[in-house]
Amino acid sequence: MSTATLIFFVIAFVSVFFMRFFKMGTLLAFLLAGILAGQHVFGLFELSGTWNFLGELGIMFLWFNIGLQINIKRLWQLRRTIFGLGASQVLMVAIILFPILVGVTQWTLIGTIMISLILAMSSTSEDLQILIDRNQLQTNMGRQTFSILLFQDLLSIPLLAMLPVMAGKSINLGASVIDILVMSLGLILGVVVVAKFILNPLLHLVAKVQSHEALVLAIMVNIAVWAVVLSMMGLPPALGAFLAGMLMSETVYRHQINASIEPYAALFLAFFFIVLGMGINLPFLISHKLTVLVGVAGLIIIKFFALYMVARVRRVSVQEASLMSLILAQGGEFGLLILQTMKTNGISAIPIEHQEILTAIIIVSIMMTPILLLIYDKISKFKGGFGKNSSKNLTERIKEETPTVVICGFGRMGQIIAQMLDAEHISYVAIDGNVDEVIMARELGYNVIYGDSKKASILLATGLKPRKTRAVVISLNDEVVAHDIVHTLHEIAPRIKIFARAHSLKSSQELLSIGVKSATPEIIESSFILGSEVLANIGLSRTKIDSLMAYLRENGYANVRKPISSK
Repeated sequence: MSTATLIFFVIAFVSVFFMRFFKMGTLLAFLLAGILAGQHVFGLFELSGTWNFLGELGIMFLWFNIGLQINIKRLWQLRRTIFGLGASQVLMVAIILFPILVGVTQWTLIGTIMISLILAMSSTSEDLQILIDRNQLQTNMGRQTFSILLFQDLLSIPLLAMLPVMAGKSINLGASVIDILVMSLGLILGVVVVAKFILNPLLHLVAKVQSHEALVLAIMVNIAVWAVVLSMMGLPPALGAFLAGMLMSETVYRHQINASIEPYAALFLAFFFIVLGMGINLPFLISHKLTVLVGVAGLIIIKFFALYMVARVRRVSVQEASLMSLILAQGGEFGLLILQTMKTNGISAIPIEHQEILTAIIIVSIMMTPILLLIYDKISKFKGGFGKNSSKNLTERIKEETPTVVICGFGRMGQIIAQMLDAEHISYVAIDGNVDEVIMARELGYNVIYGDSKKASILLATGLKPRKTRAVVISLNDEVVAHDIVHTLHEIAPRIKIFARAHSLKSSQELLSIGVKSATPEIIESSFILGSEVLANIGLSRTKIDSLMAYLRENGYANVRKPISSK
């Protein structure tokens, strides 16, 4: 390993440490590491073909991740909040920005519209992390913020469709709008059809192999295939990666796909931001620092007041509207991605130097958000925030999806437990790794998803919440997997009550020793049921039989190994 590589890893570690210490996103840390390692600071690396290739992979995975979040069924469930609050926010910001950009630039009309819209979008990765860090994701304000971010993800479809138009494939504005609408609707309809009739059966075959590596490779092949297909059609390959994500979001395997690809996606996303940082022209930006600073201040102020006005019109309290507007007032990685995609595909609808300035404005605005929130918290502490809390809820609330019970394993035992919960109208979500069982169970109306119950991301994807989910049932007939699930649950929800299936008394005692509330040994309980029937048949009273069963179950079946007394 070269000294330059070692220094780079040290820079990356220090950047991540300090960014997380100040509650900023790790992706920004990699961008900073790229700037420091680039030719304008330490000069550790130059933008070679290898780095550019890694950056292109990062672009693909970032588009794939965005596409994976756009599940049409989920969007339909949240449609009122998403298309009400989300659409209003984006339109208000874009309407304010458009005349300003027309006045200060000489961009084409379609380029000005595009930039107005991408500047209206916020940083999904940073904003979700902020809400999680502040424990506000499940609050009323957090759900509204999440809805706005979902609409922004959905907006990426027409924005991507605008790229070929910006490349000069259409000049007439009316024709351009028709191109964008047709392509957007075509993508959505194509996703539903292809996902249902082609991708679902193919992933079914992959899932039957029960190989993590096979699933990861299937995901990568899917991304590569669609990137190549759309590239052959004269469209940006990134649109293919985005389409691949949307396709997989429409399958029953989306939770497992998200969990399986997450480590690889994080790595390639880091490469994207490193390459982006290495490519930033620092001398040019320093010479235009006043333009950048004015742009950052203008963007944050415009977005804050636009968001605040929209929120207040929709009867959000003053304090919630202020906090939500501040969280969403920055630019987003989607804007960085669009600008980088334009650069790599030679789309020059706006001058290259203006792309550099816009990139810097978005980056600095993202970095400013934690600082502004810190100031907001200080003001709130001394003056009670920008307004009093309102007890009035929104008339449109996002549907609560937190299950009361999560069932790990959906064999015969899991199905019976689900039937019992259904009978009492208790909400649940079940997870199973057998794709045939999942498909059959869903056809019968059970709420079950395909996934690996050992993975924290899969458990969290069910909607499991430490304070709202009442219990987790482990009905799998695999002691090793059961132990792994228990350890994972202790990490993400240490106080949640766990009920587990145990094969024998020994496995029951082991599960109890690691924090399971109840571990029922099926062999012993089956013996109790059979023995009770025998005793009742030969004349023992039900009271005496119940007393005997209670005695045998005392202290974790401790009396099963002892001689049974005559009492």
